[in-house]
Amino acid sequence: MNTRSEAIIHLENISLSFTLPATSVQALDNISLKVKAGQITGLIGPDGAGKTTLMRLLSGLLKPDSGQAKVLGLDVLENPQLIQSMIGYMPQRFGLYEDLTVQENMDLYADLHNIPVDQRAGRYEKLLSMSQMAPFTARLAGKLSGGMKQKLGLACALVSPPRLLILDEPTVGVDPVSRRELWQIINQMLQEEHISVLMSTAYLDEAERCDDVILMHKGQILQQASPQVFSQTMQNRTFLAHSTALSKRHLQARLSKEAGVLDALIDNDDIHLVMQQTITKGLPEFKDIENLHIRPTRPHFEDAFIALLKTNPDPENAITETEAQKGYQTSNNLNQKQSSLKNDTSDYVIKVDKVVRRFGDFYAVKGISFEVKRGEIFGLLGANGAGKSTLFRMLCGLLPASDGKVEVAGHNLRTASASARARIGYMAQRFSLYSNLTIKQNLMFFSKAYGLRGKQQKERIQWALDEFELADYYNTNSNDLPLGYKQRLAFAAALMHQPDILFLDEPTSGVDPLARREFWHRTNELAESGVTVLVTTHFMDEANYCDRLIIMAAGTELATGSPEDLRHRFKSAQNPEPSMEDTFIALVETKAENRKNIND
Repeated sequence: MNTRSEAIIHLENISLSFTLPATSVQALDNISLKVKAGQITGLIGPDGAGKTTLMRLLSGLLKPDSGQAKVLGLDVLENPQLIQSMIGYMPQRFGLYEDLTVQENMDLYADLHNIPVDQRAGRYEKLLSMSQMAPFTARLAGKLSGGMKQKLGLACALVSPPRLLILDEPTVGVDPVSRRELWQIINQMLQEEHISVLMSTAYLDEAERCDDVILMHKGQILQQASPQVFSQTMQNRTFLAHSTALSKRHLQARLSKEAGVLDALIDNDDIHLVMQQTITKGLPEFKDIENLHIRPTRPHFEDAFIALLKTNPDPENAITETEAQKGYQTSNNLNQKQSSLKNDTSDYVIKVDKVVRRFGDFYAVKGISFEVKRGEIFGLLGANGAGKSTLFRMLCGLLPASDGKVEVAGHNLRTASASARARIGYMAQRFSLYSNLTIKQNLMFFSKAYGLRGKQQKERIQWALDEFELADYYNTNSNDLPLGYKQRLAFAAALMHQPDILFLDEPTSGVDPLARREFWHRTNELAESGVTVLVTTHFMDEANYCDRLIIMAAGTELATGSPEDLRHRFKSAQNPEPSMEDTFIALVETKAENRKNIND
């Protein structure tokens, strides 16, 4: 058995490139690294950094152009199948066959690993118990919630006890409760079976839990160290700012443009500042910001990530420091109808009254009610399977309500859904782009679908290319775009017809922190111009960008209010400053406990 000092992965001068129709991509650029056995190693980096390519190479699914790669002491080029038999690999989207049941998926993976039938029962029992999937073995994988798919994917990767477990963004698109459950399984396997884990993640709070972290950028290794070493480099550069005279959104926008500020991010009730230089004496000073209060704070691991990437900018995949500081003047590019919306006398543009949605005898949504004001960012949160996607589709006019009333932009969706949809922009999960169409063709299709023709269509396409910096990829198929650029294209498509109301369904799922910052700069500008935004997200820190939000569980409302109000409900001596994730988990667990008590 390997000790923690031994290298379970050893790469020397590895390079690998891909040729696409319009360009060539250097996915891995002469990288060398060692990964110790018996620990969790995190792999992070912006979209297009080469993380998935590296994991597929380590799994024997890709061959390097040059260099030497050893996994478990075996040469990847010479022994790909042997390596595959000794590792567990969970790709993005969990690698499941959705038309097979839970049990059939596990059987398939057992077959692939040549596990004798008489040796499977004990392993299945352990994995199903650990993942809490035992009651669902007869259910089709395609009918599982995101969190259940995640746990099944992990169980399948563990069917044959691996020495090395490779997880490619296993927590993308799942709620905080499911993320926590996955970590419990990983830690249990680490302790009981002494496996090693290499895990890529878009959640930097997860990377902070790892023993070692590898930061990739443009196919290269920028740094490899413990999370503590990353964070130590940011000492005396991070502060919290608060103003009683400005909203968090306004204060963030102001501070992000100040000289010397590298990053400004909403953090609960404050703005978390990262300065470009170390400040050893006193506090940062900013003129002309009324009632501004600043205090030091400990660095986040994410601060080091942002600082390293902003000092190694990539014009193709990363938001630059200049862009982050200037904000996005999206509102200047909107038409007069939108810029004058704030003067409209109609306060509420979305009204949901006791809405119900049934699928046979199953109630996906049970009597939800809320209202959303013009120019407001309203969050819709919930655990996987809570009913929020069903509710979201009803609000977009894509699914009729079984009962109750839904009114959008003054239109009752039962009687005037087409009129309402003309005023709605919709950015779906997975972005709903046509993968075999280029950026140009996607923009032409969506603009035409929204009724744009001739000069107006041409102007809006040019606006999208300029505003979202898509011109360099103009003739690239959307399937070949980095994930951050897919997000940009989907966002641009949703805005082609200059909608009054914007529905964003998990718009930042899987994209890195730089792309998330870019997205929220644009969204905040839209809200300031009077566009109403309704957003679902599994990033709990993003809930702080919402003016108000509703949290759902099992089709019902758990709580509604501002992020501040909801967080303050769970203040305690043990946790005087609860995060939105703390609040979310507490609400969901309280609901589950109440249901258990009723059933008992």
